[in-house]
Amino acid sequence: MSGLQGVGLLLLWGSACLWLPGLTRGALIISGTSEALQETGGAARSLQKRSTNELTVEVYSVTVDCTVTSRFAHTVMTSKALNKANKSQEIFFEVELPKTAFISNFSMEIEGQVYIGEVKEKEKAKKQYEKAVSSGQTAGLVKASGRKMEKFSVSVNIAAKSNVTFVLTYEELLQRKLGQYEILTRVKPKQPVQDFQIVTNIYEPQGIAFVETHANFLSNELLPLVEKTVTDKKAHISFSPTLDQQRKCRGCDETIIDGDFIIKYDVNRAHGLGDIQIVNGYFVHFFAPPDLPRVPKNVVFVIDRSGSMSGHKMHQTREALQAILKDLHEEDHFALIPFDHSTEVWRESLTKATKENLSEALSYVSNIYSRGSTNINDAMLRGVNMLIKDRQEKRLPERSIDMIILLTDGNPDGGKASLPVIQRNVRTATGGNMTVFCLGFGNDVDYPFLDVMSRENKGIARRIFEGSDATLQLQGFYDEVASPLLLEVDLRYPDNAVDFLTTNHFNQLFNGSEIVVAGRLTDNDLDNFLVEVYGQGFEEDFNVQGQARALDWDVIYPGEEYIFGDFTERLWAYLTIQQLLDKSKTGTSDEKANTTAKALDMSLLYSFVTPLTSMVVTKPETEDGPESPLIADKLTEEQRQLAERTAHRYIPSQAHPVMNYLPPTQYVDGDPHFMIELPDREDALCFNINDKPGTIFNLVRDPTSGILVNGQIIGDKKIPPDGKINTYFWRFGIVHKTLGVRLEVTTEDIWVLQDGKQVKLLWTDTAGLKGPNVDLLLTKDRSLTVTLRDSVKFVILLHKVWKSHPYHRDYLGFYTLDSHLLSPSVHGLLGQFYHGIEFEVSELRPGEVPEKPDATMFVKGQELNVTRGWQRDFRGDVKNGENIPCWFIHSNGTGLLDGTFTDYIVSGLFKTV
Repeated sequence: MSGLQGVGLLLLWGSACLWLPGLTRGALIISGTSEALQETGGAARSLQKRSTNELTVEVYSVTVDCTVTSRFAHTVMTSKALNKANKSQEIFFEVELPKTAFISNFSMEIEGQVYIGEVKEKEKAKKQYEKAVSSGQTAGLVKASGRKMEKFSVSVNIAAKSNVTFVLTYEELLQRKLGQYEILTRVKPKQPVQDFQIVTNIYEPQGIAFVETHANFLSNELLPLVEKTVTDKKAHISFSPTLDQQRKCRGCDETIIDGDFIIKYDVNRAHGLGDIQIVNGYFVHFFAPPDLPRVPKNVVFVIDRSGSMSGHKMHQTREALQAILKDLHEEDHFALIPFDHSTEVWRESLTKATKENLSEALSYVSNIYSRGSTNINDAMLRGVNMLIKDRQEKRLPERSIDMIILLTDGNPDGGKASLPVIQRNVRTATGGNMTVFCLGFGNDVDYPFLDVMSRENKGIARRIFEGSDATLQLQGFYDEVASPLLLEVDLRYPDNAVDFLTTNHFNQLFNGSEIVVAGRLTDNDLDNFLVEVYGQGFEEDFNVQGQARALDWDVIYPGEEYIFGDFTERLWAYLTIQQLLDKSKTGTSDEKANTTAKALDMSLLYSFVTPLTSMVVTKPETEDGPESPLIADKLTEEQRQLAERTAHRYIPSQAHPVMNYLPPTQYVDGDPHFMIELPDREDALCFNINDKPGTIFNLVRDPTSGILVNGQIIGDKKIPPDGKINTYFWRFGIVHKTLGVRLEVTTEDIWVLQDGKQVKLLWTDTAGLKGPNVDLLLTKDRSLTVTLRDSVKFVILLHKVWKSHPYHRDYLGFYTLDSHLLSPSVHGLLGQFYHGIEFEVSELRPGEVPEKPDATMFVKGQELNVTRGWQRDFRGDVKNGENIPCWFIHSNGTGLLDGTFTDYIVSGLFKTV
């Protein structure tokens, strides 16, 4: 049973979710969040024991109401529930919303009393939050949820026989990508609801070109329930299944609805100026003219082939490059620059994309393999200089766009230049004449570094998520920038007619995208509102001008109650804040501070939850305690990345929806502490093995694949003053019999034996070693990544201790990645947990240490006393580590392990007995 199943009834409807008390006797309800626990280093989740056999909370209404007006989406999610029990209960409300959206309002209505969220400066809200958690109260957070969404959650204690209504509002400007806009609503119900509906109304005065609706749960029976009415300038889409239509089977409480409800649409495109909307003294200008000829591009692909790209990443990169090369137009020019610690070029100058040249390039790409470290500085400068030289020698079309696309998965470590120096070198070398796009592969990439380097050179950075669809992500990004239409686009307005203008100069306009500019009118004299658009086209300049006219919305939409007439002002505010946040990442320290201050002021003025603000909701006072705040934050991309690192979540590929689980992560690091992370439960188990130094333990044994991992422990140099001798792993033996690979890793060196050949590596090296069956990536004095072909990946960390330390020695940590690839027969101290573990925790009570409470765990038919504690994960920070909360199983893991710990002692580093 998963953790949430243990909690009980979990309902998620149209991105709205309620956690309710369970049906199981003695089930648990979590009234805190894992984020709050980790944020405070806190002790335990607040657990509330249940003893009811009846459903005591009724969710009777969940609605999602989205109104889109000229691309600006305003979404209201409402959920209503009744506590039917004779005592109060804690109820959670969860919503998943697009990460590009800003929360603008939240309220709870309880017994006629309305509690409304207030947007405050983040630092002020943080103080209020810290005060709450320090007093033991629950405080909520927003957390990342997959690639596109983030999760907002609140909890509230509801009195007996009382109602609660949750209302969340968020707003966003829809971005046009690949010729369409997308409205995404996450629908993950766990049980049918009496009144459930999704309603979307789209108002587009330009006229609607098409509307498509899709959801992977729409069966032939549910498809007719999607009602879609489309007229020239309005679309209405609704989905409202009955209770019986929601059920997976007759009479059961399971629902067939589970997935994303997606609406895609586009508007009619007018030649010339584009579309200008004027409402209540603010205007918005949309510009995406149709039928423009594409501008040729000169693109240099700078490809990271360092050791960390080995295996699946390199394979996906090769696949994506081959697909991209095939899509190049003959008038385009291109270059290929693979790099590791050194830089290589396919050809000394850019090459025209003829069939013959592309054929040779495809063959070259197929033979790019990973090795070495990551010298981004030299590779980027080589690409810039190649473009400059070809420009000077007039090998490239005069009217064409120069761009560099960098793909990397790691931090620059193969050159002498620091990150700021690399950014300055690239910025100076391009001279503002090139566009740099940076694609960051995976969680270890330094995204802020890539983000700034792109912004300083007219481009953007994009994260490529690891998964089986990474190839499609790479291709998708390229498709967005593959067809430039205009360069150096200016949208000009009379200085005496408008002010507070958003960005109105754009380096390029790509096919399928859209330029948006907004501003405020200084007066309503539209006779003076002359608009001009200028850009550099393929063969000639693009230059149009005209008079802006206000539309009469009452005439276009007669009888409509206009939902929020200030949409142009809020769209302007949204766009201004986004652009200020982007600008705050570059420039001098004074410029950054100035733009940040402006973004903060506007966020507070318009009540937007941005990375600079938080929404504070004061929960009602209960018999359990005084009023306590809940905090809703907005995550930056860097914070999302950090959250993914600390969570170590496996994100299933959209291309393989059957993989709907998050495989656990297992590792041993420290004294030696064994850690079993269970991301699907947002929890972890840990235990220790106390034995004499020199003992060798079997960690992993998979007879099906032939994989064996053993580890030997070492003790302190002498007995410390406290009399406790610490033990650590200092040596590992790894065998893959099927592939003929054998490794011995110690704190001094690494020996690799394959096909009768033996190689020695030292921890003082940075190196990449690629073989037909195993790839190794060694980062100096830090880590060794072992990737076995079509199988599991291991990461071994080196912990170096001060040589003159009186007691401690150097030691190793061992981490397993992709453990789900091993067979069901895998075993060992770690291996037995590779396919999960079922357990329940209840009866939380004070422990010997106040911040480490005890609890009762039911696992493998036994009842154990466990203690809430922490273990450190050192993958993100090899020096300090990251605190991970876990349930500690005492007595050498007795009751959790199959058998006893002595069953896992072996006689040799490569022995099974």
